[in-house]
Amino acid sequence: MSKKGNNTASVLAGLLAGAAAGVVLGMLYAPEEGAETRKKIKSKANDLKDQAVDQYGKVSEKAKEQYEDVSGKVKGQYDTLSSQFKETADKVVSSVKDGYDKYKDQAVAKTKEVVTDVENELDGMKS
Repeated sequence: MSKKGNNTASVLAGLLAGAAAGVVLGMLYAPEEGAETRKKIKSKANDLKDQAVDQYGKVSEKAKEQYEDVSGKVKGQYDTLSSQFKETADKVVSSVKDGYDKYKDQAVAKTKEVVTDVENELDGMKS
């Protein structure tokens, strides 16, 4: 997660903890019966839990969106690099093939010359 995401989560956790502490302290000092105070504390705790779940869902969705965005960019860069590599490899193969064809013809011609020279020498030795 990014620094911004960590900061947001920290701030969110701090706010929720502060709110919970404030609610509990407020209810403990309120002049009501214990049962009524416990009921209010439970209700507020459930409200805070619901808020936390809601905030978690929002943060989770944002993280998922950022992951998909970065993932898409990486895939795009991979595809681009892969295409460039293939083009370069194709050029190298073509260049090597062209060089091979060029020098193959020269090698065949030179070999024919050598064979002809050897045949002529052999014919010269027979006479």
